[in-house]
Amino acid sequence: MAASAAAAESSVRRRHVDSRRTETDHVPGSSEDGETTSKDSEKEKHVVFLQPGTFWLTRIVLLRSVAFIYFVAFMVAYNQNKQLIGENGLMPCKSYLNSVKRYVGGKIGLAALAYTPTVLWFLDWSSMDTNLDCIALLGMALSGFVLVTGMASMVIMVTLWVLYHSLVNVGQLWYSFGWESQLLETGFLAIFLCPVWTLSQIPRSCPPSLICIWTFRWLIVRIMLGAGLIKIRGDKCWRDLTCMDYHYETQPVPNPMSYYMHHSPWWFHRFETLSNHFIELIAPFFTFLGRRMCMVNGAIQILFQVVLIISGNLSFLNWLTIVPSLACFDDASLSFLFRCGSGAKEAVLEIQQEEATGQAPKPTKGTLIRRVVNISLGVLIGCLSIPVVMNLLSPRQVMNTSFDPLRIVNTYGAFGSITKERTEVIFQGTLSPDPKDPETVWEEYQFKCKPGDVYRQPCLISPYHYRLDWLMWFAAFQTYEQSEWIIHIAGRLLANDSTVLSLLDHNPFQGKDPPRWVRGEHFRYKFTQPGSASTAQGKWWLRKRIGAYFPAVDLEGLRGYFQSRNWPHPHIPPSRN
Repeated sequence: MAASAAAAESSVRRRHVDSRRTETDHVPGSSEDGETTSKDSEKEKHVVFLQPGTFWLTRIVLLRSVAFIYFVAFMVAYNQNKQLIGENGLMPCKSYLNSVKRYVGGKIGLAALAYTPTVLWFLDWSSMDTNLDCIALLGMALSGFVLVTGMASMVIMVTLWVLYHSLVNVGQLWYSFGWESQLLETGFLAIFLCPVWTLSQIPRSCPPSLICIWTFRWLIVRIMLGAGLIKIRGDKCWRDLTCMDYHYETQPVPNPMSYYMHHSPWWFHRFETLSNHFIELIAPFFTFLGRRMCMVNGAIQILFQVVLIISGNLSFLNWLTIVPSLACFDDASLSFLFRCGSGAKEAVLEIQQEEATGQAPKPTKGTLIRRVVNISLGVLIGCLSIPVVMNLLSPRQVMNTSFDPLRIVNTYGAFGSITKERTEVIFQGTLSPDPKDPETVWEEYQFKCKPGDVYRQPCLISPYHYRLDWLMWFAAFQTYEQSEWIIHIAGRLLANDSTVLSLLDHNPFQGKDPPRWVRGEHFRYKFTQPGSASTAQGKWWLRKRIGAYFPAVDLEGLRGYFQSRNWPHPHIPPSRN
């Protein structure tokens, strides 16, 4: 028994050590050699090799990663919710909840909760801004705790999931992106990584479930296959390998690297497109080919997402997609992330030693109950995956869709079609009483991040996200009749409304009278050529006017438009009455 224990310990501690010297091995008087050997021996005591097949450290990494995304998402919510869905927001969530209430019969009950799951049903609506802020701040506090400590319980993770659900379900257009459902699905899976109450990095009574690890792996497989199949079935440029000729310039919010990536050689763009197809359509199947190939897929997906992060501002989408990829790695492969001698690493080593020597504690009643819960999770995900898999196999595949109200298992995809030219809507205002006067001077508003001023360097904000800037990208290839909120913004700008102006970077009428007229102009944007005269002048973009996006409007002229849509009409400054 002693011999087997020694052998087990040897199998999990550092191998390939040439020799271990003790004081009796040294030549008397060789103090320098003795001191060096003593230090080496001390170091060797703390250098360990963990065995593959356990996921204690993987759980810590997954929880911290999910917490990081939650923290960013709640921070975005705290900074932007009041302007977008607050009491004076562009689409007040209170109005939305009232419409849902009327739709389900005028009562706040199970029907309302099933239609729009949110804790806001149970809060006082007299101060909706406070409610939204409290939800966001509580989410930031809880996710920050998990991020810093690496510890979480089911209670904490369920709370985070419910809080973010509560925002997404009343966020309307502003929360209509695919990564919202992806975060909710990822957050739901993270709940089952944790013990119910215990806060510990290594809760021995709740070992990580292999079923839960595989639900994360199944998530990354579905994400990548969904993205790859929607491309192959979508835009022809994905099949003739030319999509990357356009993507960097026309993506929603480019960053500085997008400029240089766009000007890469044509052969590099072909290589990028081929690589994209391999990564999204072939590599996911490595997950099912054993430990090493699963780790290969994990490494490929993480590297791919890092490249996407570097080359554009796609919110926290790519950061979030890294999370399930981490489940492809076990403790042995992630141990390098934990310093030697760390409590978590030493605890895992001890657990592995106990299992190897048959000294692991016997399963308790709680452990057996937890196994039932884990099996139930696997069955639930399997059942909810049926329509998702059918969608993947369908030639009429849809992306970023949920088949259940709680968004537990969803379809994903991105850039099924690529816009071949970039167009932008530019808001302009004037103090002139006559907008048709050729001498009228129009001044431009600038958004936080989307292209506007041709001299302004593209921003770098990922994983943060400006929701209005992203929606402006969609609006640019639609009409203002399809995006009526554009006119709502114009009315707010006419009143110098501080709520909406806080979403912008530059107000040309700050410290002045509000504009008398506001209009939307439509421009085509292209990156300048490196080494050109325009680049020498400091320009990042060239632009050409397409025409009017919406005609010049004033506050009085918008009164009927606002009333017909039950929007509060902005205040008309006294000087104009």
